[in-house]
Amino acid sequence: MARVVVVGDVGGHPGQLRDALSSLGADVDRHHLPEGMTVVQVGDLVDRGPDSRAVLAIVRGYLENQPERWIQLVGNHESQYLPGGAEFWPERLDDADADLLRSWWAEGRLRVAVAIRTADGDDLLVTHAGLTVGAWRELAEPPTAAIAARLLNERPQPLIFRGGEFGVDRAAGPFWAEAGWELHEPWLEFYAGGGFVPFGQVHGHSQPVRFADRTWRCPGRVRQRATVDWSARHVRVRVGGRVFTAIDPKHGRTGAAEWTPLILDGAELLTAHELPSA
Repeated sequence: MARVVVVGDVGGHPGQLRDALSSLGADVDRHHLPEGMTVVQVGDLVDRGPDSRAVLAIVRGYLENQPERWIQLVGNHESQYLPGGAEFWPERLDDADADLLRSWWAEGRLRVAVAIRTADGDDLLVTHAGLTVGAWRELAEPPTAAIAARLLNERPQPLIFRGGEFGVDRAAGPFWAEAGWELHEPWLEFYAGGGFVPFGQVHGHSQPVRFADRTWRCPGRVRQRATVDWSARHVRVRVGGRVFTAIDPKHGRTGAAEWTPLILDGAELLTAHELPSA
């Protein structure tokens, strides 16, 4: 059976990535995924953890051995090494690792977005941080996840790099949008005002909760529509009949004690040749 696995932020923790892949049946030594499995990794491979270089080496193995079955998205931590990105993290990658990221970007191995159709027929847009209402409008309001993914993968600037500043930015781009105030609350307001939410989303980057003490860090309206799987470290927010799923495990410096990727059995990627014309 086809299976799409969406892996949250890794943050420089190669052990966490290897353990997650191994638990799903991957041969982590040969960089080989089980038959029928496709992995989408939402970005933020690097920084904070003990060994960003080792994480990049793991991903490189899958991109070289099974490029059609490992979909690598860009996170804000990778974006700072790409043309158009701004430096913000004080601990810099060495030149070889930065060059590797830039080569993946130039070759199209790093993507901004991907669209997934679930076994139930729901379409999901997957990005690092989520597509805000403001950014969606700037893209001319794509009606499907497939069209939104295609438009984002055309790398519109400055849209994709927008965000990361102080204060709430309701048009923050897909590398920087914050869960809760920038992503969920504006979409809830849009729906409450009569707008149609066109598709669900899956994202990393941030969470509307703190896992360490199980507290909330989002508007009350978002909390009312959210459910949390504390062991998997997934938060689902219902927005206008759609579901937005946040999957950043929040590894921090030491790594999460418990977490799992998002597993979508029977799902399929909507690849470039399948995307309808805008």
